[in-house]
Amino acid sequence: MRIYLDTSALSRIFDDQSQPRIYLEATAILIVFMLIEFRNIEMVSSDILSFENDKNPYNDRKTFVNSILKNANETQTIDDKILMRSQEIEGLNIKGLDALHLACAERLRVDYFITCDDRIMKNYKGSIKVKNPVDFVAGILQKEENK
Repeated sequence: MRIYLDTSALSRIFDDQSQPRIYLEATAILIVFMLIEFRNIEMVSSDILSFENDKNPYNDRKTFVNSILKNANETQTIDDKILMRSQEIEGLNIKGLDALHLACAERLRVDYFITCDDRIMKNYKGSIKVKNPVDFVAGILQKEENK
């Protein structure tokens, strides 16, 4: 199974976890990181993830996300086709870098795009499944239980 974690998911563990939703998402992301480390799932990346992370003003967070991105099995570069597809995705009310993330994920043929962004989950209508980290992990656990 191939997944693409957008920046909101990669950085969720650094958000204020006093809100139950954020706490649950951060915990689910830690499970996803474990599954990646143990090679139970395959993570892919993109130049846009690296670009966004390089802009992070917090060096400890930037270093941590870079360490996660090093586990990627494949990294998508930005080309004209990606840019054109991201413009189409912007027509779904998904703007800028988020559209680029989705275009890269589509090109990489991921099974799941993992995000904490409700707008993306609501508006994306494309070829890949978009999941919140909690729903993604719950689905994995359900599959394991059914084996």
